[in-house]
Amino acid sequence: MEVFLVCLFSLLLVKVSSVNPSLNDDVLGLIVFKADIQDPKGKLTSWNEDDESACGGSWVGVKCNPRSNRVVEINLNGFSLSGRIGRGLQRLQFLRRLYLANNNLTGNIAPNIAIIDNLRVLDLSKNNLSGVVPDDFFRQCGSMRVVSLAGNMFSGNIPSSLGSCSAIATIDLSFNQFSGSVPKEVWTLSGLRSLDLSDNLLEGDIPQDVTALKNLRSINLARNSFSGKIPNGFGSCLLLRSIDFGDNSFTGGLPIDLKGLVLCGYFSLRGNAFSGDVPEWIGEMKGLQTLDLSMNRFSGLVPNSLGNLWSLKRLNLSANGFTGNLPESMANCTNLLALDVSQNLMSGDLPSWIFRSDLEKVLVAENRMSGSLKNPLYSFTEVAVQSLQVLDFSHNAFSGEITSGVSGLSSLRVLNLSYNSLSGHIPATIGDLKTCSSLDLSYNKLNGSIPWEICGAGSLKELILENNFLVGEIPTSIENCSALTTLILSKNRLSGSIPATVAKLSNLQTVDLSFNNLIGILPKQLANLPNLLTFNLSHNNLRGELPAGGFFNTISPSSVSGNPFLCGSAVNKKCPTKLPKPIVLNPNITTDPDQSSLSPTMGRKRNILSISALIAIGAAAVIVIGVISITVLNLRVRSTTSRSPVALAFSAGDEFSRSPTTDANSGKLVMFSGEPDFSSGAHALLNKDCELGRGGFGAVYQTVLGDGRSVAIKKLTVSSLVKSQEDFEREVKKLGKVRHQNLVELEGYYWTSSLQLLIYEFVSRGSLYKHLHEGSGENFLSWNERFNVILGTAKALAHLHHSNIIHYNIKSTNVLIDSYGEPKVGDFGLARLLPMLDRYVLSSKIQSALGYMAPEFACKTVKITEKCDVYGFGVLVLEIVTGKRPVEYMEDDVVVLCDMVRGALDEGRVEECIDERLQGKFPVEEVIPVIKLGLVCTSQVPSNRPDMGEVVTILELIRCPSEGQEELLN
Repeated sequence: MEVFLVCLFSLLLVKVSSVNPSLNDDVLGLIVFKADIQDPKGKLTSWNEDDESACGGSWVGVKCNPRSNRVVEINLNGFSLSGRIGRGLQRLQFLRRLYLANNNLTGNIAPNIAIIDNLRVLDLSKNNLSGVVPDDFFRQCGSMRVVSLAGNMFSGNIPSSLGSCSAIATIDLSFNQFSGSVPKEVWTLSGLRSLDLSDNLLEGDIPQDVTALKNLRSINLARNSFSGKIPNGFGSCLLLRSIDFGDNSFTGGLPIDLKGLVLCGYFSLRGNAFSGDVPEWIGEMKGLQTLDLSMNRFSGLVPNSLGNLWSLKRLNLSANGFTGNLPESMANCTNLLALDVSQNLMSGDLPSWIFRSDLEKVLVAENRMSGSLKNPLYSFTEVAVQSLQVLDFSHNAFSGEITSGVSGLSSLRVLNLSYNSLSGHIPATIGDLKTCSSLDLSYNKLNGSIPWEICGAGSLKELILENNFLVGEIPTSIENCSALTTLILSKNRLSGSIPATVAKLSNLQTVDLSFNNLIGILPKQLANLPNLLTFNLSHNNLRGELPAGGFFNTISPSSVSGNPFLCGSAVNKKCPTKLPKPIVLNPNITTDPDQSSLSPTMGRKRNILSISALIAIGAAAVIVIGVISITVLNLRVRSTTSRSPVALAFSAGDEFSRSPTTDANSGKLVMFSGEPDFSSGAHALLNKDCELGRGGFGAVYQTVLGDGRSVAIKKLTVSSLVKSQEDFEREVKKLGKVRHQNLVELEGYYWTSSLQLLIYEFVSRGSLYKHLHEGSGENFLSWNERFNVILGTAKALAHLHHSNIIHYNIKSTNVLIDSYGEPKVGDFGLARLLPMLDRYVLSSKIQSALGYMAPEFACKTVKITEKCDVYGFGVLVLEIVTGKRPVEYMEDDVVVLCDMVRGALDEGRVEECIDERLQGKFPVEEVIPVIKLGLVCTSQVPSNRPDMGEVVTILELIRCPSEGQEELLN
């Protein structure tokens, strides 16, 4: 293979040189490089092989040395290039800087890029490069200063030859699948300033001697499987400003020499197994702005020396075993913005400095904190804390009352005081929290009524007052909470009726009013709430009939149980029938003057016979109309069939004895580019032996054209499609103009009144469904391949929506994989071929997409928009990550994928949902955000789902969260 590539490269050079023998090495190398890649946006059209030099200023992305007139820099970042990196770049012997980041380049890394003489910067980050980096890749890298292979799919060991890059200053190999231990030579690079190996599968210990790294400014080993203890040598790297060893398996305590790192601003050890006390010398690292020791096994008291960290902005000590209280010395940390000490064993009163600082976020949840909240909360009236945005004191033992001083928290967005022992009334001033979106006071001992002013600001989205001793009625002012999505007032002593104003809260999703003393009839307007997911009314004294329509048609019986006077199907109790008053006709009175001589008896018989006759006539009319309709349809079908021999020929499964005719009745065949080549006859278009599959819009066949090119033919189901040729051609031509690298290209169509065909490009590797659910070893998708499918599908849908096209039928069988592993979305926009976008017709057409359909298909009051595609995409994301079908039927149960994953996430075991075939070979910090994104996309409320353009941006940030890197060229 190597010999073949060398010969091919030589032939290309000879060919280009023969065309223009005056080309210099730079032009020759760049033209050969360009020949190996695809440039869908035409960014490189200015690269002209007829130019004598690439240094005239017109070659995009190329910079030259003005003295030597030779290329010294190539910067093609973000050009959307695909294909492979060929050998053409080897001709550029004066090249100093090569930037190819943020593209779609694939294949193995070119073996000789790194040996270009004097190459100083190599940036291949954020592509789809894969394979093993050869061990001798860096064997001639004496001039190399910056190398970044981040955000690709490289595997295997980090090449040991990297240690020979004696002048290197920046190494970034993050977000790959490198495994094994780090070569010992890397730890001896004395000129190294930045080392980022995060988000790989690396393991092993860090060598005990790392003193050679004296110039190191930043080191990131996060999200790997490193183990052992941190050696003492890092303390000699006095220039270190950022250390991230998070999410590994490090053990032991903190080495004492770290106290000398006075310039260090970021220090994270989160998610390891460090233990013991945090030493007092931590206060000597006076440059710290972020200290994250969360999710370890630290114990003992929080060190008093933290008060010496005057620059500290973020402190996270959560999920450890700290005891005691927060030291008063931390009042000196005047720059502190975020404090998280939740999930520890801390106790005692809250320190007063919390409410005198500029803190924006305070979490002390799930500790043993106690004491009265009265004093610190009362002080708000005097201090008026302007900065606090999140305050979580939940799951502690606080007592006392919530005073009117709570209104001093003027910037608060989240207030969670649940699971404490608070008593007294809810103050009316709580309605002055103008920015508060979440208020949780559940599981306390609060009494009194719900204040009328509770929705004063109208910003509340969550109001949770469950399990208290609240009395009185639900205030009608609840309608002022216009943004409310969650209302939980269960397990109180509320009385009165449910106010009709609740029905004005159109954003409501979750309502729980159970276990109260509510009475009266349910407001019928509740049936108009469009976004309801749950509405629990159980164990009250409500009566009458349940609202008809909407959510209440399918309400769970458990949600209305314990109300003995409720009636309706949900409680299996018939409501009293309200019969209309009977119409009584006086037989002695008639409105027909000509019938005045008839007897009363005759009049009654005449009326009865008239009604019977009307019924009989109506039934007969219906039968006659039905017979006439069926006869006309049969005649039309026979007429159409008799005058369209090609339509007969195209019937799937028929044996053909002739090629299609060319008369006016034989149909119209159109190809959007080039002339149609069906030299083998029209019968070759549809061959039942080559059927690929069937869907809601018809069957698909693979066909080889006369020129040897494979295409896919979709034979549309004629029923329910537009009958007008003009309408059909107009819509198909619109779809034919839609072009994107992640969309299956529509190449042409065929029309007769009884047969319509769509001609698509053939995508070789089949559907995503096959790879996920029917895949053998060779079809199995790695995590990076799955992420690439998710991102490509998102880009395709974003492009469709930008073109004002809704897909309507997102599912794994409609996502195909090409020979390069790129996803291509098919069957887009076919709903345009329906005469009208009726929900019933759409649902019947895409009924095979069970589990992907957005809930608004079942709700006539909600408009069908692009957010339907977002919902289907979200289900597809979860299917790709878990390897499970959207709906799976067990022996005695039905498992809905969205519900299963959402439940697992709530219970903290979401990693159990990830496809077991990945065998842990995935970056958790990438997979979990993708799962959460999928769940957001499957929100029951369309407005809560992001746009596909936003989804693309989020996915790109998940793959490459750090946009900045240090570049040292001197």
